[in-house]
Amino acid sequence: MSAAAKKDPKRYTEIRNPKAFHLYHVGERLEAGVMLRGTEMKALRQGLAQLADAFVRFEASAPVLHHAYIAEYAQGNIHNHEPRRPRKLLMNAREINKFKAAVEMQGMTVIPLRLYFKEGLAKVEVALCKGKNVSDKRESLRRKTELREAQRSIRAWK
Repeated sequence: MSAAAKKDPKRYTEIRNPKAFHLYHVGERLEAGVMLRGTEMKALRQGLAQLADAFVRFEASAPVLHHAYIAEYAQGNIHNHEPRRPRKLLMNAREINKFKAAVEMQGMTVIPLRLYFKEGLAKVEVALCKGKNVSDKRESLRRKTELREAQRSIRAWK
């Protein structure tokens, strides 16, 4: 495989969760594998997925990704997957216990931040999150606006 083919942006599809940083204080992050079916992998390679309303719940001490949308594969047949089905996450026992304890004891939530491919395997980056209240959301929006205006003035000054 040539160097140009390795750097081709079409090969590396990354789906991001646009709401995560607005709605939550993001804490510790972790990379986990995702159990997908064949048509889900093909649809994901085309970038047909959304994580906007997704969350992770621990069922029988196994993390399960809920409400992640992966569109049906266009060339699929009767064995095509259901778009919003629960998908099991692959994490080691120590990581599962750590995240599960934080959810139960501290009232945190596990939210997927991005879904991507790493060496041909589908991975999801999940994080322990704490919900923001309205004033925190306003403050982060204000900070973001100030930063944007400062960058504009720097560009105009040059």
